[in-house]
Formats: sequence, C-alpha cells, structure tokens
Amino acid sequence: MTNDVLDLELSNEFISSHTRKRIYKLLKRSSDILFGLIGFLVLIPTTIIVKILYMLTGDFDKVIFVQERIGLNGKTFRLYKYRTMVPNADKILMKILKKKKKLAKEYKKNKKLKNDPRITKIGKFLRKASIDELPQMINILKGDMSLIGNRPYLPREREDMGVYYEAIIETKPGLTGYWQVGGRSDTTFETRLKMEKYYSEHAGFRIDIKIFLKTFKVVLGRHGAE
Repeated sequence: MTNDVLDLELSNEFISSHTRKRIYKLLKRSSDILFGLIGFLVLIPTTIIVKILYMLTGDFDKVIFVQERIGLNGKTFRLYKYRTMVPNADKILMKILKKKKKLAKEYKKNKKLKNDPRITKIGKFLRKASIDELPQMINILKGDMSLIGNRPYLPREREDMGVYYEAIIETKPGLTGYWQVGGRSDTTFETRLKMEKYYSEHAGFRIDIKIFLKTFKVVLGRHGAE
C-alpha cells in the first residue's frame, strides 16, 4: 500500500468520524430541546406544589436552589435544583466536617454523607422520587447541560477529580448519565470518576440510548437514590 493511498484512507476515516460526531451532537441537542420543553411544562405546576409543601412545614425560603457547577470545557454555570436541604447548607456542612471527624472522612471518600442531617423531610422525598433535579430542565434548554452526560461537579471538587478532570469536561454535564444508572449513591467518588471518564471516551448514540432506557428502571426502582 502506497503512502498516498494510506493517507487517503486515513483522511476518509477522519471525515467519516467527524461527520458522525457532528450528526450525534446535532441530534442530541435537538432531543435536549424537545425534552427540555416538555420538562419545563411539568416544572411549573411541580414547583407550585413543592413550595406549598415547604410552607406547610413552616419553611418559607426559596425552593429553587442555585449553585455554581463545572460544565463543558471547564466553564462554570449556574445549576438549578429544588432545595432539599436547610438554608445555608454549605456553611453548615463546613461546621459539621470540622466537628465530626468520622463524617469528614466519609465526605472525603464519597463527596456526600449517607445520612446527611441537613436534608429536610420534603427534601428526602424529592430525592427518593428523583424530583429534585427537575429544575435542571432550564439548564438543558439553555444549553449548559444535556439530558445525558456526566455529573455537574462543584468547583471545589476540581482538585479531587485529579487525572479524570480533563476527560470528564469533554462532554456536557447531564441530568442522567453512566454513573447514575450504574451505581448512584452506592459508589465511591473515585469509582464515579472512572465511570464518567469512560462515558466521555465512548459518548455516542448507542451508550446514550442504553442510559436513557436504564434511567427509567433505576428511577422507578429508586436504586441508589438518597
């Protein structure tokens, strides 16, 4: 095989791969807009119900929680969720970790607490039913997130992500993803990073469809939800 023929084959392979990626991104964005619009219509009445439930418990703080997260290519964005914790939860967490070494060790390993004392009764229900992330439909419509992708990490977790960081930020964060359907709260932080690095390296129609279908099974079975 001559060098000219080899170069031509490699060029055609690159063009084919590049075209597939463009089609994948275009269709993925189109489906994100579709599901985002449907989700937004559901979001309006759900937010009213969540607000009423909180008010009935004597909690009159905002029900939409806004937090900075790491997005595509490391760019930060404002993520929206239903508030599932008491107000000023981040400050309270720092105090808890300083006072209780056992919980500090657990948080360092998993980046969450299994029995987090900051979670409200309403918040616990929202998490169990996987409703707390519904406001992220706004992020999907804005293009900050996708329906399927990696977890949107906190800026303070950047250092802990280590060698996995560069691979993970190559894809948009998602409402659901490879980690969510493969373990959720049952996995350690490092295992989660490995799973999400794998997704970034293999993102495509096939794996997205598998994740999409498996999400329903995980949510309905409430597997690993906390």
